[in-house]
Amino acid sequence: MKKRGFRFGAIGLAAFLLLLAACTEETRPAEDGIVVPPESEFFATVAVEPASTYPTFSDGDLWPAAWSDDDALYAANGDGAGFDFGAEFADIVVNRITGSPWDGSLDGERLAAGDAVGRVWSDPARYNRKPTGIVSVNGVLYLAVQDLNKDEASGDIFNEAPAATIYKSTDKGRTWTAGPDAPMFRDHAFTTIMFLDYGRDGADNRFDDYVYAYGLDNNWRDSFNGKVEDPTRLYLARMPKDGVQDAKTWQYYSGDLNGKAKWTKPGDLAGRRPVLRDDRRVYADRLTEGLGDMSVLSQGSIVYNRPLNRYLYTSWTEFTFEFYEAPKPWGPWKRFYSADFGEYPWTSDHNGGYATVIPSKFISADGREMWMNANTFVGGAKNYDFSLRKLKVTPYRKTKPANGKSDANLALPAYDPDVAPCARTMGNGGAALLNDGDNGASVDSRNGERKTEDWWGYVWPRAYRMNKVAFTNGDTSPSGGWFDDLRVQVRQSFRWVDVSGAAISPAYPASEQAGGRTYTIAFDEIAGDGIRIVGKPGGPDAYTSVAELEVYYADSGSEDK
Repeated sequence: MKKRGFRFGAIGLAAFLLLLAACTEETRPAEDGIVVPPESEFFATVAVEPASTYPTFSDGDLWPAAWSDDDALYAANGDGAGFDFGAEFADIVVNRITGSPWDGSLDGERLAAGDAVGRVWSDPARYNRKPTGIVSVNGVLYLAVQDLNKDEASGDIFNEAPAATIYKSTDKGRTWTAGPDAPMFRDHAFTTIMFLDYGRDGADNRFDDYVYAYGLDNNWRDSFNGKVEDPTRLYLARMPKDGVQDAKTWQYYSGDLNGKAKWTKPGDLAGRRPVLRDDRRVYADRLTEGLGDMSVLSQGSIVYNRPLNRYLYTSWTEFTFEFYEAPKPWGPWKRFYSADFGEYPWTSDHNGGYATVIPSKFISADGREMWMNANTFVGGAKNYDFSLRKLKVTPYRKTKPANGKSDANLALPAYDPDVAPCARTMGNGGAALLNDGDNGASVDSRNGERKTEDWWGYVWPRAYRMNKVAFTNGDTSPSGGWFDDLRVQVRQSFRWVDVSGAAISPAYPASEQAGGRTYTIAFDEIAGDGIRIVGKPGGPDAYTSVAELEVYYADSGSEDK
């Protein structure tokens, strides 16, 4: 049985700018009865700051958000005071947010809370209210609220969501009313509702006149104690703009996972089929007892990035981010980013988080920079507020390498400002340590998993010629910090291929003795838009450590730099 998670609770700030980006693995083949979405080939690089760099003077978590016609952002938080520290704590608060994170002008106002928003439809002694989605339709706000288990004594806290309904506000969030059929959803079906964010008052929906809502069954994330079945399927509904509170008007996606759209008759919830299914489990093989075997679909957000013409679903697990993209609301959805922040304790400058929400208002004009909320409160990391970090992407385009041989380190941001460090796991620090020029500071992949493969490297939005890496092994201990075997791979057309002719100098000891030394690996000239060192992590704790990783297209691949 899984261990239950931590209770929501503290207030905190986090800042410190580092970049973390994904070197994704090749698509895993599906086992019998197991569905794994394909890897995306839309983005060349993805980088997420490993901690909040824009906290606000607010209190709470979750923060689903809608950009309304008055240019304000309306966001609801759970368990806190919202944008008024002097106000009473509530399990749900609605807030109005103005300003921009780019110029540091964000400010907020608490509008309504608790019973002024809505009621608990299940047993109030065992359940409370949590916001999951909000949308603006012709200036009217609609807020999806679920009943979430709060029974800590039974161990079921936050581990099931049996009912949900949608509330309506015609006065910009100050008063709320339920529809006549509330609760709209019961029996754990479609009870985590996330509206598709189509920009300011839905203005970016240019091809139809529907409102779209995504749903998870059973719970808002993995049910840590197995109280209900874990959510592994994401569902989609559409409804007319005047039918958001009328479940009888909702049509549910009934097509396939490849984006071939079909819809049920209005009101036919039982006929729904998932638009996304992901049966992967993370932390399935732990070294010691602890939270693990976690499903990867959770309450986050689905936003349309209009400049890139892409739909983004930002999901998470207790220790990772799991992001997906699609060309249409119904797919086909593909995974474009996974980031493993390691098990607790986290720190203020390196932490994951839950409720990964990207408001459409905070997407740059070119679509390549976005601000994302993510909350946490454990292990020294306190982002229990409307707390933003940057997500940066570069769309993929095929390029030809144009670099000549030189002494330049291709991994340095000074050489290519779009270089994105990446790793299998960032157990105790940020990926920027890989190319900060300091051999004395190292980062390791220790995360409590029995890993069979580690990697450290870089991806670029363009191709380069390469023939050498210089790898400085970081700190080691009897428990790990080295590779048992070591090779170099280059990314070509989103596939990682082994280089040929590799020779390492000095000889790599594959033991604790590897720590603190620099190893040059020369190989036959090859072109690609990513490179990584990869191998089996050593020691009983199964982790590796890196202080610096340099990349060259040198005059002689067989000589040290």
